[in-house]
Amino acid sequence: MSPQRPLFTPLEEHLDRWAQRRTAALTGVAGAGRRALVEALVFGLKQSWACVFGAAMLLLLVAARTLYPEDATIARADVLVVAALSLQVAMLALRLESLREMGVIAVFHVVGTVMELFKTSVGSWQYEAEGILRIGEVPLYTGFMYAAVGSYMVRVMRLFDLRFTRYPPLWATVLLGAAIYANFFTHHYLPDARWMLLGGVVVLYGRCLMTFRVHRRAPWRRLPVLGAFLGVASLLWIAENVGTAAGAWIYPHQQEGWHLVPLSKLVSWLLLMMVSVVLVTLVHRPRGPEGTQ
Repeated sequence: MSPQRPLFTPLEEHLDRWAQRRTAALTGVAGAGRRALVEALVFGLKQSWACVFGAAMLLLLVAARTLYPEDATIARADVLVVAALSLQVAMLALRLESLREMGVIAVFHVVGTVMELFKTSVGSWQYEAEGILRIGEVPLYTGFMYAAVGSYMVRVMRLFDLRFTRYPPLWATVLLGAAIYANFFTHHYLPDARWMLLGGVVVLYGRCLMTFRVHRRAPWRRLPVLGAFLGVASLLWIAENVGTAAGAWIYPHQQEGWHLVPLSKLVSWLLLMMVSVVLVTLVHRPRGPEGTQ
């Protein structure tokens, strides 16, 4: 049975076909180097496209801080909510995102908002107090920041036709993801289990390899899945520094002025990303190299 082709939006289909045409025209030894350059270009373009919602959200956060008047009648946080919602609607209307992806992203939105409500109540971080589009201390635009992570995850699985070798049993990943999510709440009252949970991630995913291709006719590449997880967590840490520098939220150590978010937060992002991975795999089941898993 042949593996199912990944479904692309019209823009993604155009990019994939362009890459196929360009690489097919390059032959011989001299063409090999050019094919590698085309693949690297397409890889970067697809990664950027997978991040489009998150990048747009970061731009909105920075623009709201640097361009929006401090004495405006409508609170900055409320403008961000409307802008984020408009961005989401536009992506659906322009067929830049599928309804199925929207469903997964909505789950991320809810999961993130629940955690935000708890974390702000215990003082882990805080937001500006202005605005009416909020639940308690949490402006509603925060859910879109978590949705951006979900958007990236579902897009990258589709854009690169991801397959997995020695992927752990789904039930085990669900249990680990649930334990990680619970620890974000319970560590305020019980011993913090993050290092034990991090060990669980290494045990479960340590032997797993991710197989991907840049376009449908490109050769398959392989990468340890833990390396991919760490790379994404690092990008999230960088985005977090941009977000806090823009004043979207602040940590207690940033009360007197902005400081770099500690590198230890990488562990938190890696663990939170595992929750994202589990949620995505419940909709897009991990497939083996031959598409039989």
